[in-house]
Amino acid sequence: MQSTKRIRCVGSAVAGALLGLIAVLAGPGSAQAEPSPTTVGEVTGFTADGPVYRLTAGQAVARVGFVSQETFRIELAPDGAFSDPTGADIVLPQGSPPATRWRDKGDRYELSTSKVTLHAYKSPLRFALYRADGRRLWAETQGLTWTQDRMTQTLARGGDEQFYGAGMQNGRGNTSHRGRTVEVGVDYNWNDGGHPNSVPFYLSSAGYGVYRNTYAPNTYVFGEPVTTTAQEQRFDAYYFAGPGAKDVIGQYTKLTGKPFMPPVYGLEIGDADCYLHNANRGERHTLDALKVADGYVENDMPNGWMLVNDGYGCGYENLAETAQGLQQRKMQLGLWTEDGLDKLADQVKAGQRVAKLDVAWVGAGYKFALDGCKDAYAGIEANSTARGFTWAPESWSGAQRCGVQWSGDQSGTWEYIRWQIPTYAGASMSGLAYTTGDVDGIFGGSPKTYTRDLQWKMFLPVTMTMDGWAASDKQPFRYGEPYTSINRDYLKLHEALLPYIYTHAHEATKTGIGLARPLVLEYPDDARAATDAAKYEFLSGEDFLVAPVHRDATQRGGIYLPKGTWIDYWSGRTHEGPVTVDDYSAPLDTLPLFVRAGATVPMWPGGIRSYADRTAESPLAWDIYPQGRSSFTLYEDDGVTREHRAGKYASQRADVEAPRRGAGDVTVRIGTSKGSFTGKQTARPYRFTVHTGDAPSAVELDDRTLPRLTSKAAYEAAAQGWFYDRDDRGGVVEVKTRTLRTDRAFALELEDTAAVGGAVPGAAAVVAVPAGQEPGAGAPGKIAVDVTAGSRDATGVSVSLAAPAGWQVTPAATVDRVPAGTTRRVEVGVTPAKDAEPGEETLTATVRYAAAGQDRTAAQRFAVGVMPEPPAADAWASDLVWLTSTNGWGPPERDRSNGESGAGDGHTLTLAGTTYEKGIGAHADSGIEVYLGGRCTAFTADVGIDDEIDGYGEVAFSVEADGKVLWTSPKLSGASATVPAEVDVTGARHVRLRITDTNGSKTGDHGDWAAARFRCG
Repeated sequence: MQSTKRIRCVGSAVAGALLGLIAVLAGPGSAQAEPSPTTVGEVTGFTADGPVYRLTAGQAVARVGFVSQETFRIELAPDGAFSDPTGADIVLPQGSPPATRWRDKGDRYELSTSKVTLHAYKSPLRFALYRADGRRLWAETQGLTWTQDRMTQTLARGGDEQFYGAGMQNGRGNTSHRGRTVEVGVDYNWNDGGHPNSVPFYLSSAGYGVYRNTYAPNTYVFGEPVTTTAQEQRFDAYYFAGPGAKDVIGQYTKLTGKPFMPPVYGLEIGDADCYLHNANRGERHTLDALKVADGYVENDMPNGWMLVNDGYGCGYENLAETAQGLQQRKMQLGLWTEDGLDKLADQVKAGQRVAKLDVAWVGAGYKFALDGCKDAYAGIEANSTARGFTWAPESWSGAQRCGVQWSGDQSGTWEYIRWQIPTYAGASMSGLAYTTGDVDGIFGGSPKTYTRDLQWKMFLPVTMTMDGWAASDKQPFRYGEPYTSINRDYLKLHEALLPYIYTHAHEATKTGIGLARPLVLEYPDDARAATDAAKYEFLSGEDFLVAPVHRDATQRGGIYLPKGTWIDYWSGRTHEGPVTVDDYSAPLDTLPLFVRAGATVPMWPGGIRSYADRTAESPLAWDIYPQGRSSFTLYEDDGVTREHRAGKYASQRADVEAPRRGAGDVTVRIGTSKGSFTGKQTARPYRFTVHTGDAPSAVELDDRTLPRLTSKAAYEAAAQGWFYDRDDRGGVVEVKTRTLRTDRAFALELEDTAAVGGAVPGAAAVVAVPAGQEPGAGAPGKIAVDVTAGSRDATGVSVSLAAPAGWQVTPAATVDRVPAGTTRRVEVGVTPAKDAEPGEETLTATVRYAAAGQDRTAAQRFAVGVMPEPPAADAWASDLVWLTSTNGWGPPERDRSNGESGAGDGHTLTLAGTTYEKGIGAHADSGIEVYLGGRCTAFTADVGIDDEIDGYGEVAFSVEADGKVLWTSPKLSGASATVPAEVDVTGARHVRLRITDTNGSKTGDHGDWAAARFRCG
């Protein structure tokens, strides 16, 4: 779309010229001064009518109405005439109001329930809210003020008061809004800084929340004082008082609607594309979607549903046949409602079960958007037995009860991953339980960013992959190895966790709290949880802490773990919080993931591809991290119909008793499954994974001793029994039972074992691998492994490496003893295969040792950089292996200008009328890394913006060697002369060629490294 990029640039210029022309025509004196705002005056009248109170202040009338003991509404009409544009759209019927009382205290009226008292000061009219114990929650510093089109409330800000909410705020929201201005309204900016799916609700750490009952855009300035403004000449706000954020969110969602309960297939990943006359893919037909569905089946990957017409102007055909074919593949049919909902009834009868709403639904205002969500949800339910399930990129308060809020169309980059992390957890603070973004965006992307993005989104409740706007399809099986296997593993992990995720979905219907949560929601007393220390991580439920990798790196730093014991999900290493974890080893297949000690996580074992793979004989697994007393109550229903609303569901509670720390027995009690639903298991086998770090002396099931199995293979073959696996995550007890009736409780006793962390806490050794190790393909080398003993000596320490096929590993000699608290470096001989691909490769270091009377194992996954043979003579940069390459638009090109989103679609490199046969064509922001191995002395090139841009763009070029900037060009535009680069790179091992945007607009930033060459040898 070369011409498109030019048009965008010209369009921006024309828009700027038009704005300038308007300013000139308007002239310096033509703008009318903003009229001074009016502030409500003294109270001139007061009436009480049950839970509703009226206060008159001249022409203005305020009305206070109590909804519950802790929820009330304040309205103000400057002309005395109340209005409510939202009507019954958002606020739900709330039942009988509470008992209230009022008192005239001279300077104020006090309006009270048993829980709160609202002070209404008389001169002038101002409000302040207090709890029954006298603690002030908020107070106006001046009365409500208004202009012709704005109404503002002004509140005092507490010394350490923090603020959250306002719906989906891209790039922020999971940490405090204090000191920031937050806009609430549609801006069609779906990137960092935008605010799609805004909600006019915020909450404060002081113990209150506010919902502005309006369709008007809002602006919240959380400064000193706090000012909250709606663009209308009326005031209408509901206030919620509660001991914490969870309670406030619960009150808000009781008022506006609890999050809906999705079907279980809606919690599996979805797939979207256009399958009818798709210009990006050539001629196709709707039934071709089944071929893509087959790809999921053949690659053993979960997928719950497919949108088959997701593209502008894309229709459909053979709808019923397509729906039937998808159902045969254990998927459901979805459609994009680009052209409205008129045909929804027939589409649902043909098999549609998912409705994605177009952004056009907000064109006529928020009410239209909200009505679209509700109508699509209701349309699915009116024409099938299924649950309503919708997606929308723009919505408003109340939409949480009918659909998923999705952040819109973005491009797959590392930056995309970065800013999305705080977005969805932050949205949970506004009662939005289901928020997400497309895996790796719908434009651009790469195999690596796709894999990294999919990893962490598997800990959101919902997600989707969208294909039709990128250069090639973006299903998780499209990229080859190792990406396909890694993506499969994370998709299946999400599938295995569906009992945990589905239970949280049910809880959201009661509490309003979604699965993805900011740390501050669970740790409100932790001051760091409100800050940037926790910005790029989130909680998935109470038990998982997720810290996504959001840059092209194999380590992750700055992972903040709050108070408590946290266990590395992959290695079993324990961390005592509060602590910040740096240098976390995160090769491509490893998402930094921690589990809270005390977690009791229900799972579906067996690596299933679909919830429909579950049978009456399928086991239920519990993954347990014992510490003190803990519990989890599993929720189950049929997963797809609405029968749960009539009480057809079941719950089963697991209780765990363990030492708070160190040695002791661990008891797991599984209660009876209470309730019934169609398809409920009346009996099932159970599996348990208990993370103890020490083997028990015996395991009993209801006082009957279970057999101890001597190997993993024997355990898998047995009908019941237990096995202690010292090599699994620091030491895990695995237990399996025969089929047990679900209407009977049972107890599992692990005798003489330990809480998570082992009988001697801290005795376990830690294995770490220094970063930056670079073995050469086919060249003998060594990998350094550091072994740090814990609180006890590590003896008989042997270090081994698991490496890819074709690599040779020479075992290191056994180390007799590593004294407690010390570190010993062990070097293991490694020779990569001669044909090993240059780039990142993942290995595993395993350390076997004895400590504190137990044989133990510690393991660590890590990445090394396999290096190509460095150049032995002069070499063109475009002919070398590129270790990494990032680009602002499509891939960077070898010996061509930057083209579109595909490789090889650029043109001849041309700078200032001179053409070049060799070079690199890229687009800001771009970075290309090559390996020189210290064999080169100089780099030369001609740099500039390619002539094809016709004078637009502005960039700077730079050359880095081993992390140090050696040379930077001046700012260059499309009209600049070519600049020669000659850079001394003597001794450099790694050189990176960068092109950076310099004017905030990447339109036309086509930079050329023409005749780029290294002098080597």
